Amino acid sequence: MERDCVFCRETGGELLWQNELCRVVLADEPDYPGLCRVILRQHVAEMTDLPPADRQRLMAVVFAVEAAQRTVLSPDKINIASLGNVVPHLHWHIIPRWHDDATFPAPVWASPARPGARHHVSADTLARLRLALQHIELEAVQRLP
Repeated sequence: MERDCVFCRETGGELLWQNELCRVVLADEPDYPGLCRVILRQHVAEMTDLPPADRQRLMAVVFAVEAAQRTVLSPDKINIASLGNVVPHLHWHIIPRWHDDATFPAPVWASPARPGARHHVSADTLARLRLALQHIELEAVQRLP
């Protein structure tokens, strides 16, 4: 644990699921509803800092989150990113995208092409996403070495 690391000190969003390896959180990003993070529970910076089996397990969680988002939200696209330039603690952003969001087709971190534009996702739909993410089917993750 690093005292100066926000993901070591804080959850990083609304905690929906976790195991000994990582946690899945729903980020508070009103411009990008349904944006989730998969955050490693130990403080390392890069995927290659992990043993190969943990890399596989972590990516299985990322893919399970993407699948849940696609099923529940039906976005036009999903962006998956692991940058860590600002917070060098291994984490993945899984970002549902719609043609009418503020920055599409550019990355969410770009200057808005349509300032103030926001794709609307109902509270009921977000509740369904929360439920789906709390019950991620991770049998494949458990079977990995």
